[in-house]
Amino acid sequence: MSLIQSFKLVLSPPHRAATPFLLAGSLVGLLGRATPWRATRLLGNAGIAFTAFCLYFFRDPKRVPPPRADLVLASADGRVTSVALVTPPAALEMGHTPVWRVSTFLSVLNVHINRMPAAGEVTKIAYHAGKFLNASLDKASEHNERNELRLTLPDGRNIGVVQIAGLIARRILCFVEEGDRVEAGERFGLIRFGSRTDVYLPPGVEPLVVEGQTMVGGETVLAKL
Repeated sequence: MSLIQSFKLVLSPPHRAATPFLLAGSLVGLLGRATPWRATRLLGNAGIAFTAFCLYFFRDPKRVPPPRADLVLASADGRVTSVALVTPPAALEMGHTPVWRVSTFLSVLNVHINRMPAAGEVTKIAYHAGKFLNASLDKASEHNERNELRLTLPDGRNIGVVQIAGLIARRILCFVEEGDRVEAGERFGLIRFGSRTDVYLPPGVEPLVVEGQTMVGGETVLAKL
């Protein structure tokens, strides 16, 4: 990545989900800095720092998906922490045959916008309240708060996408509903603040990524259909 591209990534406009946090932080910052008292001025500085952090955390850079319909793309930025054969989540009704699952861990420094791995129809959404274990742990896929989506491709095959909250994350946002038709790379949600995203590939489809690899949501190719 070039230096110019790096600056563009950091300076990307924030997603609309940042609005209440930016307003609150800016208000505290302005009011605190406008007073003569040291304690409130310190609070104002904290408000300004919080606003700057939210601008960075909620950044929403433009992504350009590969112009091919036979690819599965990364659903999130971050690092691949697991590539394993596992049974899909029962709530998604994708059968009991083990399929490849690619888990991507998002640190607080990553872009947190979740993107669709392929074009298709959202045919199932299942939310589960749960714990807030370290999202990089394998058991987080079963015990943590999570939101599960089933994406049905035009050929009838299914891909599972699971948003998983982590130690710091306390709110999963999903922008799509059952019945929505979506495109590859389209934004569908985010998780505040630090999280993990799992992609369950269709039976017989093998991943093209390995553990430790860095993902770019909406652009990195996970598999070929």
